Amino acid sequence: MVLSIVWIRGEDHPDTLLTMGNLASSYSDLGEHQKAQELKSVVEKRKQLLGEDHPDTLLTMGNLANSYSDLGEYQKAQELKSVVPEKRKQLLGDNHPDTLLTMGNLASSYSDLGEHQKAQKLMSVVLEKRKQLLGDNHPATLLTMGNLASSYSDLGEHQKAQELKSVVLEKRKQLLGDNHPDTLLTMGNLASSYSDLGEHQKAQELMSVVLEKQKQVLGEDHPDTLLTMGNLANSYSDLGEHQKAQELMSVVLEKRKQLPGDNHPHTLHTMRNLANLYSNLGENQRAQELMSVVLEQKQRLAASSGSEAFWHLSCNG
Repeated sequence: MVLSIVWIRGEDHPDTLLTMGNLASSYSDLGEHQKAQELKSVVEKRKQLLGEDHPDTLLTMGNLANSYSDLGEYQKAQELKSVVPEKRKQLLGDNHPDTLLTMGNLASSYSDLGEHQKAQKLMSVVLEKRKQLLGDNHPATLLTMGNLASSYSDLGEHQKAQELKSVVLEKRKQLLGDNHPDTLLTMGNLASSYSDLGEHQKAQELMSVVLEKQKQVLGEDHPDTLLTMGNLANSYSDLGEHQKAQELMSVVLEKRKQLPGDNHPHTLHTMRNLANLYSNLGENQRAQELMSVVLEQKQRLAASSGSEAFWHLSCNG
């Protein structure tokens, strides 16, 4: 399809660029983020043909920024996401849904870089605007509400986070059903809040339910499933079941090495968590070896990005 459009219209025709952009989005949806990121040439071509401020250019820039986030290149993502909201404010106004979407994406980038206070403030603004424009029950409002709850968790405001996550969960159950991926993700997030509040048994029981459902709905290798698996391993550890925790975390690490890859921050966090579990089991040599790998990769990535901020990623698993 893409090749035929290129042949008929040429590489720089707007229809060709639209198709290439859609293909990139499809790669992203399928988890093939490297392929999606490789189509960044669409951004450059759209800048040349349409100008930097054209809606299609801004859309592609936003999608490229999201691909950088998925690949763990948080600094690159944040730089690009900072440009898009300002341009959309000028073109569409402060309260346009597309402006709010990019503001929410920028807030998520702040979280990825460990700037949790900044993330929380911006997310709060987006939430209030979305409530006014879309209503309390709109999917975009609930997404922002969930992200704001995560920001509260990052800031140590666990009670606030738990209350907000509970609201999101009830609304998603009503709107989407108990087994929808978004509902399950929210259930997992709520379980993490129980952990943060020291309710480890409650957390473990809820995470076990979520994990089984995610395996059925999404498959064993889906990022959401692996996140829950890692969080469940941490729950076992909180309950003193370190052997169980270590076995489960090892599975998560092997799967994450395959996708998103050895050097992705999610993989490195899992490696660090596994090292801590080895330490809990008295396997200090294994723990030390694994932590050495983590620190080496951390330094390498920090040097290449000019920042160590990626290490503050909010990722329990």
